[in-house]
Amino acid sequence: MSKILLFTRFERFWHWSQAILVIMMLITGGEIHALYSLFGFEQAVFLHEMAAWALITLWIFGTFWHITTGEWRQYIPTTKNLLGMMRYYAYGIFRDEDKPWKKTRRAKHNPLQRLAYMAIQVFVTPLVWITGLLYLFYASWSHTGLGEVIALQRVADLHVIAAYAMAAFLIVHLYMVLTTSHPWYASVKSMLTGRDEENESNEEKE
Repeated sequence: MSKILLFTRFERFWHWSQAILVIMMLITGGEIHALYSLFGFEQAVFLHEMAAWALITLWIFGTFWHITTGEWRQYIPTTKNLLGMMRYYAYGIFRDEDKPWKKTRRAKHNPLQRLAYMAIQVFVTPLVWITGLLYLFYASWSHTGLGEVIALQRVADLHVIAAYAMAAFLIVHLYMVLTTSHPWYASVKSMLTGRDEENESNEEKE
């Protein structure tokens, strides 16, 4: 076994900063919708908006980094080993079978991960930002005529739906990270150190 560098410093910073900000938005969003009381309504709104702007800034830099480095290719869906990964997660993992896919520098995410990340980026993320920004700048609707096209309540409902979808993804992501790694903390460790143990033959094929 050899330890290969999979995740750069920026990727690790981007990953953990994004996680913290998303969790902060989910927590404050829940309080804004009166699910519980933690910070107080006004403070929750303030923290929610600050986290949103910070996340937007982070995603702008993240998008620029992925485009300029070519790392955007890591998220392009592929059918190679797709059925194998589905079979592995369905029952192969319970039989202690070997994974039909190995991480390399050029392929950090398996086919199912690519599909999940693509769905988040194409459907959930745009819905979060479009509805969130529309809601934030509601006072300017009268100058654009948006109020005649869509009701504020509909925007709020769509924003909540997107937030629940993001929360569901986060829960599933944590579950998969902690239950499909050997040992269980391996994936967390790799996202902290940037390195992951892989067969040397995987790197030789690159």
